[in-house]
Amino acid sequence: MPSANRDQGTYDTADYQAADGRHHLHPFTDFKSLRSRGTRVITRAQGIYLWDSEGHKMLDAMAGLWCVNLGYGREELAQAAYTQMQALPYYNSFFQTTTQPAIKLAEKLAEVSPESLNHAFFTGSGSESNDTIIRMVRRYWQLLEQPQKTVIISRNNAYHGSTVAATSLGGMRYMHDQNSLAIEDFVHIDQPYWFGEGGGRPVEAFGLAVAQQLESKILELGVNRVAAFIAEPVQGAGGVIIPPASYWPEIQRICDHYGILLIADEVICGFGRLGAWFGSDHFGIRPDLMTIAKGLSSGYLPIGGVLVGDRVAGVLIDQGGEFAHGFTYSGHPTTAAVALKNLEILQREQIIETVAAQTAPYLEAAWGKLGEHPLVGEARSLGLLGAIELVKDKQSRIRFDDKGSAGALCRDICFDNGLVMRAVGDTMVISPPLVITTAEIDELVEKASRCLDKTLAAINDGKLSD
Repeated sequence: MPSANRDQGTYDTADYQAADGRHHLHPFTDFKSLRSRGTRVITRAQGIYLWDSEGHKMLDAMAGLWCVNLGYGREELAQAAYTQMQALPYYNSFFQTTTQPAIKLAEKLAEVSPESLNHAFFTGSGSESNDTIIRMVRRYWQLLEQPQKTVIISRNNAYHGSTVAATSLGGMRYMHDQNSLAIEDFVHIDQPYWFGEGGGRPVEAFGLAVAQQLESKILELGVNRVAAFIAEPVQGAGGVIIPPASYWPEIQRICDHYGILLIADEVICGFGRLGAWFGSDHFGIRPDLMTIAKGLSSGYLPIGGVLVGDRVAGVLIDQGGEFAHGFTYSGHPTTAAVALKNLEILQREQIIETVAAQTAPYLEAAWGKLGEHPLVGEARSLGLLGAIELVKDKQSRIRFDDKGSAGALCRDICFDNGLVMRAVGDTMVISPPLVITTAEIDELVEKASRCLDKTLAAINDGKLSD
């Protein structure tokens, strides 16, 4: 039954929550639990801040979902969409046609991306992009008359999207188990997670050993079967796992030695997050293919893509034949226009340079101090990514018995105290807009510290058993 407010054409928070519970199924959500608790209704945003329907202001330390790199309220991006919609709101890229924004965006991406990545295939999301990469990798080897090279090696706890193929490609086992996924020829090796899995080993020795699992897996499966290796430069959804310095050079060496394709999933690291255009630039990776999305448009409109290196593009183009793959919204002119304006602003305002020279070093120093908190086993950051490991015992780094309970508690306390910080199990992670200032970093860290204090007090009061 509609409420009186709905009859009058207006909603209060309770109305929105009730309607949401009746009709809206959320991603990655326990539907029953959410309906009993009620949703948080976000109504507006500006800069790095959000406001909900009750007027509560929150510092968005997650940039939406790792994506609002330019912050909220950028009128130039809204104007770019409006202008393009007036001229040509939509047309497809099928049937030997294209649009001006799609052409210009592909050209701009070739300019800012690592050397040899001179072609772009557009999609609507990172998940679609990784599905595209699977198809493209296997087509590449097929055209080279090596159709048996179908295996793609990924990492445990890797996130590469939530479509069936992208979930199988990723290494999050709970997603595999829930859906009984059985797509063949995706195999996984360990992640370079020193804090969680390195034990007492020296950091760089651990990084090298984990990287060398790739070589062992290639030899185990047979070089004639392995097509590619895929990884994020820094694992985002896995818990902001920053690899040791020894890791990526060894991965690159192995891929080069065995001639397999190297895929960098830059959905989170791309477009300035690490203080360089791409995580590949930061780590010196030379990818054959690159997954992009999120920061490509600062989240203002959905768009993703695959940047394709000359090695792969040359075969796909020169060998001929149809690549039987694509989407209705591949190269959507309005999303492309917004993405193009987003890249223009990043360049014009030298935002990535500012991250590298100012805000990332400032965050590293300020964030690192949180490692002194009695609840924190490690505080790490790189660029404008950060993580805090919540532990039961600081000296031994022993975790809490009920995995994820401390993180969920801390996350809720953060929301209640004006801070959006995500929990990945018992790891708290941040990815603030790239336009965050040093004063706002101080505010973020102060709020995080206060929320850690409140979380520890709640744990001591027995709240984890609730």
